[in-house]
Amino acid sequence: MRVLIYMLTFAAVIGLGFWAYKENYATQQALKDVSKLNSEIADLREALSIQRAEWAYLNRPDRLRELSTINFDRLGLLPLEPEQFGMSSQIAYPAPEIEIPQPSEVTSVSNQEEQFP
Repeated sequence: MRVLIYMLTFAAVIGLGFWAYKENYATQQALKDVSKLNSEIADLREALSIQRAEWAYLNRPDRLRELSTINFDRLGLLPLEPEQFGMSSQIAYPAPEIEIPQPSEVTSVSNQEEQFP
């Protein structure tokens, strides 16, 4: 009986050791994956900041003004004037179309009590 208990205990220790070995390597792989993802995120953030800087550089007002002047013949762009803008009160909104099929009379509860004592 003791031999059976010793063998089961030994098998359990071997099984737990194998499980711990697998979990150790799975954990190390997960940490490598996280590190790889963090470096990829950092690279993408850097690329995004570079693209934002390039966008800001390319959209400088003086550069855009010069480009519109150079390409006036093809584009026909004119500078914006204050007179080109309107007021929101000048917008014609359509009238709401509300249709009531059968109007009904609404009375309050206090009026009904007075009518029927």
